[in-house]
Amino acid sequence: MSTQDNTIVNINYEQTGLSTGTNALGMREMQAKVYEARDKQYLLVKAPPASGKSRAMMFVALYKMAHQGIRKTIVAVPEKSIGGSFKNTELKRFGFFTDWTVAPYFNLCGGEGMNEGMSGVSESRKVARFKEFLSPATSATTLVCTHATLRYAFKELPDEDFNDTLVGIDEFHHTSADADSGLGDVVRRLIANTNAHILAMTGSYFRGDGLPVLRAEDEMKFHPVTYNYYQQLNGYKYLKNLQIGYKFYQGRYTDALPEVIDSTKKTIIHIPSVNARAATGLGKYGEVAAIIDTLGKVVSIDYNTTVITVQTPDGRLLKVADLVEDTPNERNAIQTYLRNIRHRDDMDIIIALGTAKEGFDWRWCERCLTIGVRGSLTEVVQIIGRCTRDCEGKESAEFINLIAQPEASQDHVSVAVNDFLKAITASLLMEQVMAPAWNFKTAKEADEEGIKDKRTLKVEGLKPLSSAKTRMIVAEQLDDLKANILQNDLIVKAMATDSYAETINQVLIPKVIRERYPSLTDEEVEEVRQRVLLDTVTKSCAEVVVKPDGNRFLKLSNRFINLDKLSINIIDSINPFQRAYEILSKKIDKTVLKIIQDTIAEQKYDMGIEEAILLCKGPLKEYMAESGGQLPDINNPDVKVQRLAQAYLIIKNKAIRRKQGLEWEEK
Repeated sequence: MSTQDNTIVNINYEQTGLSTGTNALGMREMQAKVYEARDKQYLLVKAPPASGKSRAMMFVALYKMAHQGIRKTIVAVPEKSIGGSFKNTELKRFGFFTDWTVAPYFNLCGGEGMNEGMSGVSESRKVARFKEFLSPATSATTLVCTHATLRYAFKELPDEDFNDTLVGIDEFHHTSADADSGLGDVVRRLIANTNAHILAMTGSYFRGDGLPVLRAEDEMKFHPVTYNYYQQLNGYKYLKNLQIGYKFYQGRYTDALPEVIDSTKKTIIHIPSVNARAATGLGKYGEVAAIIDTLGKVVSIDYNTTVITVQTPDGRLLKVADLVEDTPNERNAIQTYLRNIRHRDDMDIIIALGTAKEGFDWRWCERCLTIGVRGSLTEVVQIIGRCTRDCEGKESAEFINLIAQPEASQDHVSVAVNDFLKAITASLLMEQVMAPAWNFKTAKEADEEGIKDKRTLKVEGLKPLSSAKTRMIVAEQLDDLKANILQNDLIVKAMATDSYAETINQVLIPKVIRERYPSLTDEEVEEVRQRVLLDTVTKSCAEVVVKPDGNRFLKLSNRFINLDKLSINIIDSINPFQRAYEILSKKIDKTVLKIIQDTIAEQKYDMGIEEAILLCKGPLKEYMAESGGQLPDINNPDVKVQRLAQAYLIIKNKAIRRKQGLEWEEK
């Protein structure tokens, strides 16, 4: 039984304090950015966990009710526990013109000090109270409910009852463009049939099922406000470093626990569901027991709070919370305890299954250990957000995904391979989301405007952004687009097989862009493609090297890129995911790598004519020149050579068909 340690993301931050400090109105940097857009009818706010989105909604809602004719505000959250973020909040004493208040009667989420009696109330009674709130005879102006209550109420109310309201939807990624999405239907009807304002907020605009959150025509109506992870973490006061990676294991994950649990760090351990492939067969309680045995020996249990005290082999006492236990009284007791902890020493380890993710606040958490593959990128983002809150005494944060290596003996090895690659691509996306960005200018822009800071680069051959749509995509949606790219099955397979840069950069990435933005022209697709590629390549370079002559170079694998002499041709020659392949080939043994590549090779991979032409124009000619004119063999063990052989056969067969008079328009 062994594990291997593989860190993909290792980012140091400058601790500027900008994301936690406040202005004269009591607003953080992100909140002020949202407030600047308060006149917009539809706002889409994308900002990380702990950035202050709930208070940003309060600021905007209070302004709209005071100055824009909005009579009532409805705030919808995915689950009752998150409703606590919208409790009564003093804003006036920090400089704002009024406070945020919610009458307990219209807080339909319950919670401590917030109408505890509602916690067991049926949805039908909550909907009745929702209807009462919207009545003109009701003077209350704010209501907090769950997404479910909003959906149920919307089915029973005429659309016009929502006129002159602000509907705030927290964790907006719970909606989708799918016709069967109840929350998506609420959004579409509000836009089409009412004058309601909408404030949508999310820490992750990605969905694990690949569906868009909004339909393209609806998304264009929203004014986006993006505050990225790097801005948030770089602006902290205490946190200096973030690491994201994974550890591989073979066998049962419980056998790997001694090598991956560090009991000296405040940790949340997320175990897999009982039906997941990572489950051990011990059952969820058996797995919790195995984790506690790894930590040490149970010495006491506080039956009022259910906190477990464990003594480690070196004599330390740990306080452990078991959130896997689903007996109502015990679950409520530990959740109440966790909501009220005030000191670092009040808790050490939390073990969870399906909880302690979205909206969960334990600011002392330094490490998240997640066992098994998560099907949703959103879930990964939410889990990482648990350990990235700023806190005095916490200088580093770490997310580790413990995942099983594929084994040839597995009955479903292809599933294991897909899960394995999915976990790695999630880490790659987090690198892209959380690393500092570079700014890119065309040669003309650089010559006319000059280069004013060290993170702005001139790029020869870079096309200017020709439309408002491409400017918006590049400014606000590159990370979302990268999520689409890294969820694309063909790109995931290409990452694990050392594919040609031409295939990824000029065929697969443009294909994803066209699928996400079908209205873009070919010229606009190319403008976006260039910037996606530039942003991806520069963020995946681990370090900047400054030569004695002052030139700066990015180190990418074993290659150096001159930052001061960048061109699109250079970037196009680089596989943006080459580092992922090299990590795989270096950190796992050859047997496992061969299992992965053989499994991918066995899966059907249709090559389009566009890719075939591209490979025959460049890489095939180079291969034949190096091999003395020999054609590539489809049975060659090198996957890249197989692809060249496939491309040659496609072009050859097309040529034969054309000679026979069959139509072929490709040139």
